[in-house]
Amino acid sequence: MARERKPRPAPGTPKPRRSTRVLFASTILSLEAFVMFFAGIAIFGLRRAEPIAPWILAAALIITVACIMTCSLLKKPLGYWIGWIIQIVMVLFGFLEPMMFFVGILFAITWWYGVTKGRMVDLENKRRDEKQAEWERENLAKSAPENPGPTTN
Repeated sequence: MARERKPRPAPGTPKPRRSTRVLFASTILSLEAFVMFFAGIAIFGLRRAEPIAPWILAAALIITVACIMTCSLLKKPLGYWIGWIIQIVMVLFGFLEPMMFFVGILFAITWWYGVTKGRMVDLENKRRDEKQAEWERENLAKSAPENPGPTTN
């Protein structure tokens, strides 16, 4: 069974602008996935004699997968709520390894900054695109010839 394809845009149609907020948030979540993976391995290695060690490693791997999966949800508000939950969980990992308090708080600040500034950039880009479209409507309509006749060579 063939998969339906989206219709292609007309030639010369500008591509829609990608969201800076989504770009920033997905970059932060991807970096957090690496940090959680390696933090889980490190904490597992430091506590391998304890019976909870495999559970710590499993939790870190689940959070790693959650970080990557959340990147696909960032076009909806749910993705940002899950991102905040991930920030809290990263800070709480500090109870297992105290350095994770520092790392988790830094990532939470980075998450907040990326989400808020990304939204501001998106709003500014939207305003700029609207002004550009308005300018093009006004100026390109004036410069177009009203009734071009047939050309002869």
